[in-house]
Amino acid sequence: MDSRVLAEGLRVLWVAIRAEPWIFALAVGGAALHAGVAVASATVLGRVTEDVILPAFAQGETTTGALVAAASLLLAVGVLKGLGLAARRLYAGLMQFRMQARYRQAVARKYLDLPLSWHQRHPTGQLLSNANADVEAAWGPLAPLPMAVGSVFMLVIAAAAMLLTDSVLALVGFVVFPALAVANVVFQRKVTPVDTRAQMLRARVSEVAHESFDGALVVKSLGREDTETERFTAAAHRLRDAQIRVGRMRAMFDPVMDSLPNLGVLAVLLIGAIRIESGAVSSGDLVQIAYLFTLLALPVRSLGWLLGDMPRSVVGWRRVSAVLGAQGRTEHGRTPLDGEGGLRVELDEVGFSYVDAYQENGNATRDLSVQSPEGIEAEPRTTVLSDVHLTLASGRTIALVGPTGAGKSTLTTLLMRLVDPDSGTVRFNGTDVRELAPGEIARTAALVPQSAFVFEDTVRDNVTLGGDIDDALVWEALRLARADSFVAALPEGLDTRLGERGTSLSGGQRQRLALARALVRRPRLLILDDATSAVDPQVEAQILGGLRDIELSATVVVVAYRRATIELADEVVYLEQGTVHDRGTHAELLERSPGYHALVTAYENAAEQRVADAATEQEVTR
Repeated sequence: MDSRVLAEGLRVLWVAIRAEPWIFALAVGGAALHAGVAVASATVLGRVTEDVILPAFAQGETTTGALVAAASLLLAVGVLKGLGLAARRLYAGLMQFRMQARYRQAVARKYLDLPLSWHQRHPTGQLLSNANADVEAAWGPLAPLPMAVGSVFMLVIAAAAMLLTDSVLALVGFVVFPALAVANVVFQRKVTPVDTRAQMLRARVSEVAHESFDGALVVKSLGREDTETERFTAAAHRLRDAQIRVGRMRAMFDPVMDSLPNLGVLAVLLIGAIRIESGAVSSGDLVQIAYLFTLLALPVRSLGWLLGDMPRSVVGWRRVSAVLGAQGRTEHGRTPLDGEGGLRVELDEVGFSYVDAYQENGNATRDLSVQSPEGIEAEPRTTVLSDVHLTLASGRTIALVGPTGAGKSTLTTLLMRLVDPDSGTVRFNGTDVRELAPGEIARTAALVPQSAFVFEDTVRDNVTLGGDIDDALVWEALRLARADSFVAALPEGLDTRLGERGTSLSGGQRQRLALARALVRRPRLLILDDATSAVDPQVEAQILGGLRDIELSATVVVVAYRRATIELADEVVYLEQGTVHDRGTHAELLERSPGYHALVTAYENAAEQRVADAATEQEVTR
């Protein structure tokens, strides 16, 4: 094993020992008890052989007292070994599972703290692997650790017991130790790189599987099942091949580790028989030393198990540490958002760009957590918004309109402070959003994104998200979102459980449920990012009209494409190439902005062209 990997692996173990010192002490105590009693059992076995078994063969009989005493000693040894073994396994497992739970929670908390921009650069499958497989791998060596520590104790006292019993036989047997050490070192050097690769391939399999499951609708609708199956099969086969290589190495190593102590026992028995004939040792001493040698294989192998788990542990620890050490935590101030009514929103010289995938030797690097800084080029960025100046008056409905890629959705994420601008300032009622207290934006603003996410839960919990909200308010929000009729028609109303991602609902129903989720919190800033695209225009008009009629008094920002939607807004902001190209009423922009006019009339022009083409085709047919 690489000395650097060994040193890092030991540091990982030290982290766990410092975190759980008492549990580790109890586990090692149990391992030491088991090791000490195991060595003592050799002495007991030797004395029973010398004082009970051999005299019984020599005399042809024995006493009840001698048998009871021998049985009692062996039973006591067995009970103590069992107690030590139970304590070692119980507390070793407890320590391992506590560390895994602690770091899963730490990774999850870090995910929540990191900004959306960080998540956008990391595949979801990788994040799941970091929180699960990598955490398990990082603390995998904790299971054999107490056993390995107890094994060292066993080796020391076993060697001392053999030397005290007969130094010649002990020295004969000690020849086995260098052979065991050499075999262990050779095995670890061979298996370490393969085991390390296997751990990285586990994460890749997790990524591919998650992508396929998450995109099940796309895969099935486009008939790409075979392609996805092949992609997953290729990743799984690479992992299988790596695991088989590890298995083959272990299959070669285990028999060697089993046979070397047995060869030592044979050598001890051969030399011991000669020494018994010369009167140098007794039969009980020979049995004691031979039995001690049968105990040596497991301690040495436990050290091998510990060292064998270290490479995977180091890889897992590095990946987990990369997440926990990630920069970009969203900082908050202490200012509350007081008052009532819609928020006044100001954007001053706002600019934003997305970080593209990291590049290494010209290829995109997906798994950033295992990359070293060497060879990685400077972060390439794609500018989406630049020098945006915009003021949204309180309580008004503003439509954001622009061609694809103009920065409309990015602007909504800036307003919700899911990301911070690279330059400039976003203000709510004159206060920089970065100075607001934690939770203030979530309390006063709500975003309904393009893709409505529905949890596999009841309708009520999908709307309240676990909040203590009265059912009357839930029904009111459903009514405003024009979702009350279909919810009332469900078998159990608000208590109806929806399928995974709301598969039992239509796209429009999911969007209306997501809108009700936002409305039930009575936001002062409501942002609809094309959130009614799956709803027919008539229902959409009813929803937006209802928002104007109620006492919500919210500032409503709507990312819109439909002309009917745009016409309902008090003001239209036209974005083009990441800047505010023009703003005003729908009629004003139609009159003075060619780009806006072409965009909002594109559907109508296309429909007129289709009618004209159909008429021409009929005329030709005649």
